[in-house]
Amino acid sequence: MVKYFCIYFVFQAAFGARKGCSLMVRSVRSAISRHPAAAERFFSYAQILLGALIAGAAYPLFMTPNRIAPGGMTGIATILNHLFHWPVGTVSLLLNLPLFLISYRAMGRIFAFRSLIATIFFTLFIDILPLQPMTNDPLLGALYGGVMLGAGLGLIMRGGATSGGSDMIARMVHKRFQFISVGSFLFAIDFAVVVSAGFLIGTTEALYALINIFLSAKVMDVVIIGFSSNKACFVMSSRWKEISERIMREMDRGVTQLIARGAYTGTERPTLLCVISRSEIMAFKRILREEDENAFVIIVEAHEAIGDGFSGLDK
Repeated sequence: MVKYFCIYFVFQAAFGARKGCSLMVRSVRSAISRHPAAAERFFSYAQILLGALIAGAAYPLFMTPNRIAPGGMTGIATILNHLFHWPVGTVSLLLNLPLFLISYRAMGRIFAFRSLIATIFFTLFIDILPLQPMTNDPLLGALYGGVMLGAGLGLIMRGGATSGGSDMIARMVHKRFQFISVGSFLFAIDFAVVVSAGFLIGTTEALYALINIFLSAKVMDVVIIGFSSNKACFVMSSRWKEISERIMREMDRGVTQLIARGAYTGTERPTLLCVISRSEIMAFKRILREEDENAFVIIVEAHEAIGDGFSGLDK
């Protein structure tokens, strides 16, 4: 009897917990729908704080013990830590303060304030987290430190901020020149800091720092942009009508007709544009092969597709 009573009690507790979670989820969704601006600010600051924690933890765990200077203001602070044993986080904060005056005028009050919050917590976590080094192998430190640093900085940037230094400069440049990737620009500007580290710390540590910067830049781009799983397909064919109809009917994908004219023949015909996922490429090619084996096709990476059939603007 006691056994059955215990089973009944467990089921009741589980049912009550499930019901409570459902009510909590509905309450959160209701609050978000009623106050979308406040919800957006909450999630932005949550991403900033989580990113600062992850990026800050990368230093005591992997990078500072292995003397890896990852570029930017924190890279300079790491060099100074090696030379004078000054705390990396505090020095990095002091070096970043003048840049906030620039960012305030160039990027606006909200971005500057969020970046200030991110930088304070990022540098604070570097110095105060009671973490012991996980490895004394500089290669492992460069690899795992780069992944953690890139993930943290990516979350900070997704929250509408930057951790200061070269990150702040990269964000300002990316806002004005969209074709320049944040990660690529960071890699270029941080190269100068790594060269300095090569002279002041050692060439071996500088080479490991290059691995760290490259990996963190790639991880950062993945966090900000996402994995490139979609393809943009351009099709030029005399059977454009049949191809577009089959794509819409069989693949349930939209097709856009772009008016184009051949420079040699002067013939005007539509060029089809269709965005598909990686898993749909073979079905797409099969339709082209069956309709027109001589079709001219260009398939390029679409870093992010937003809209019907893909992710929404809130993702």
